[in-house]
Amino acid sequence: MAKKTNPFALAQAQFDHVAEQMNLDPSVRQILRWPLREFRFQIPVRMDDGSIQVFFGFRVQHNDSRGPCKGGIRFAANETIDTVRALATWMTWKCAVADIPLGGGKGGVVVDPATLSTGEKERLCRGWVDQMWRNIGPRMDVPAPDVGTNAQMMGWMMDEYSKLVGEYTPGVITGKPLGSGGSQGRTEATGFGVIVTVREAMKHLRMDSRGTTAAIQGFGNVAQWAAIHFIEMLGGKVVSVSCWDRHDRTAYTFTKEEGIDPYYLQKITDIYGTIDKDQAVRAGYTVEDGDAWLTKDVDVLIPAAIEDVLTEETAPKVSDRVKIIAEGANGPSTLEADEVFKQRGIFVIPDFLCNAGGVTCSYFEQVQNDMNYYWPREEVLTKLDAKMTNAFKGVLEMAREHDLYMRDAAYWVAIRRVETAMRLRGWI
Repeated sequence: MAKKTNPFALAQAQFDHVAEQMNLDPSVRQILRWPLREFRFQIPVRMDDGSIQVFFGFRVQHNDSRGPCKGGIRFAANETIDTVRALATWMTWKCAVADIPLGGGKGGVVVDPATLSTGEKERLCRGWVDQMWRNIGPRMDVPAPDVGTNAQMMGWMMDEYSKLVGEYTPGVITGKPLGSGGSQGRTEATGFGVIVTVREAMKHLRMDSRGTTAAIQGFGNVAQWAAIHFIEMLGGKVVSVSCWDRHDRTAYTFTKEEGIDPYYLQKITDIYGTIDKDQAVRAGYTVEDGDAWLTKDVDVLIPAAIEDVLTEETAPKVSDRVKIIAEGANGPSTLEADEVFKQRGIFVIPDFLCNAGGVTCSYFEQVQNDMNYYWPREEVLTKLDAKMTNAFKGVLEMAREHDLYMRDAAYWVAIRRVETAMRLRGWI
């Protein structure tokens, strides 16, 4: 098995590459290569059997020159400080490329949430806030759900923060349940945004979206809604999705050449994105190896699960038919994979542009919390479509103007906006 790339080393390498292209001021480079602040802490939790178990938590605030830090909280057994650093860094670029007035942050807890009862998860969520409440807030740092966390968990965190500060503060956390300060459209926002960028890429490439095909890695929230909107918005067909089976710790690909039914698969998928194999087989799906999705003869590949899946070893396996890679996940492609895609002329929609729909809708949620006035779903998605379309066009224009790879162009747009904010505030 190939050695996994350190995600923060990848984030820094991507930044360094573009900083050289831009001839970026050395002082700006020095600041942006590393997070401004990092927090590591213990979270003692009383378990259902009465024992105390200590979990380790993180929060990284990469840059807040454009506004409060923004970023999710992951509950994952393989969480590390470098994973959180990388994700916080990418959040800075994501908010900047989407042109929303927020900075980059990320949090995490080293835990497999599937091993916890509902009560244990609630106590862990409240414990995370107990450690961090002095350093988060609507004008400071606004967490959100990520891998292993959900709307209910955000509701518990918001409630704990409100108790500690002594007032109802829905804007401290986004991704909350509807009826508790949450926004319509938030659940589907990231997957919806992915397909908006795919739609715009198809327009640029002069492709007719009707009848196009896609294969997707993952079947969590982002992948589910990407599949739904690829079919309903573009008139395309999704032939494969993959998932990690938390029961036998193995990845599988579920294929149906005539096209999957994402709504049916949603019904047989648990909250951790594991598809029930037996029910899928009975419904006519072929179960294949976990990497089979990336070799499919399709027009669009959508890695929408974890980082570091398109590498020097796996990128050459991508079918010659693939025209677009839409990075629904954070950091799915290594630098070596990018070189393969450049040589083959594959149009890559980089992660912090492609999956910016989630944080954009989170920004909308904060705005609605501030106003105490909430928009209907159609209004949220219309505003989100406009934001994502403008972000894509801005990056494409930069790529054309300077003859850049799309990932490099997205970095140019984001870094320039962050650098401008830092200069205007007198940081440099």
